Amino acid sequence: MDLSYTPEQLAFQDEVRSFLQDKLPAHLSDKVKGGKRLGKADYEEWHAILNERGWLAATWAPEYGGTGWDAVQRHIFEMETTAAGAPRIVPFGLHMLGPVLQKFGNQQQKDYWLPRILNGDDWWCQGYSEPGAGSDLASVKTTAVRDGDHYVVNGQKTWTTLGQYANMIFCLVRTSKEGKPQEGISFLLVDMDTPGVEVRPIVLLDGEAEVNEVWFDNVRVPVENLVGEENKGWTYAKYLLTHERTNIAGVGFARQGLANLRRIAGLEQSGGQPLIQNPFFAGRLAQVEIDLMAMATTNLRVIAAAAAGNAPGAESSMLKVKGTIIRQEINALTRQAIGPYAAPFVSEELEAGSNADPVGPEYAMAGTQAYFNNRKLSIYGGSNEVQRQIISKAILGL
Repeated sequence: MDLSYTPEQLAFQDEVRSFLQDKLPAHLSDKVKGGKRLGKADYEEWHAILNERGWLAATWAPEYGGTGWDAVQRHIFEMETTAAGAPRIVPFGLHMLGPVLQKFGNQQQKDYWLPRILNGDDWWCQGYSEPGAGSDLASVKTTAVRDGDHYVVNGQKTWTTLGQYANMIFCLVRTSKEGKPQEGISFLLVDMDTPGVEVRPIVLLDGEAEVNEVWFDNVRVPVENLVGEENKGWTYAKYLLTHERTNIAGVGFARQGLANLRRIAGLEQSGGQPLIQNPFFAGRLAQVEIDLMAMATTNLRVIAAAAAGNAPGAESSMLKVKGTIIRQEINALTRQAIGPYAAPFVSEELEAGSNADPVGPEYAMAGTQAYFNNRKLSIYGGSNEVQRQIISKAILGL
């Protein structure tokens, strides 16, 4: 599945591999490869290592501390870090808010917030979805009413990923009820330590409280925390979502999941022979690999266009749909390969240092956890049904 790299690209690949060999802590890669849950300190440790090297913000322009990498370099970095078992880069500050601030923020906001994202001074989470306003973000009801030099925010956000770790949240808020719903939305940065902010965890299928509800009760937010113009937030929200959906494609994670699936299918038996030799299973495996190769090529084209200054449109929706389908198919095949060991799921076994008795081979719990957790992939970032509507309107004119 590798591209035909130029000598310069091969040299960069070697540089990334050497860096990972020297700097990626074994205790982090062991947790990732073993399917163990990562905590805030794990992510922060890896972010700090990458930031010291200048490799944390692959999507940022060099003048803001970004790498300046082209599309192939970013592809190589993603492939090598996932293969090595590095923790994922938490996307909310780096891949979502950072590009929005660079394009739409004022100079004071760029000077203050961007270095804090790189240095780890702030952990950001995303305040988009609400009850009744998930994929239909134009229906957001959380309000921000101007009161002197502050906005007073009231409402609720939900499915806030890793919000339990965050000290800052970027929110879509309704600042006007006039005109079309999209015309009254603003983009606001909120300090989560402000009185009136409450975070309530939501426990998912895999037993982890990865997402949260965030409540706002008369929360006062300085007016200078408004990004861009009041009531123009829909434009900024759409720009952010194109970056989010492209990132959700997860080529590196899919590739690593496929390699793990091949390993498991070579160990598990079916009819007295390795499962990978079963014609039906091998056919499904081959199909998902073909789909992944095609999607990886499309992902490179979109990344290259974005690096040239073009915000992806319907292409990001295409990647989101296809990428999540591929990852869920890999998860489903892995669960099938694990067989009966996938049934007795012990969530506590996924915690580092757990004393829970293992059930089945070492890959059983991790494979089942990935299956449960990644059911959300086709929903978050705008459900796949909504993405298909975007594609049909933008490309087919339906």
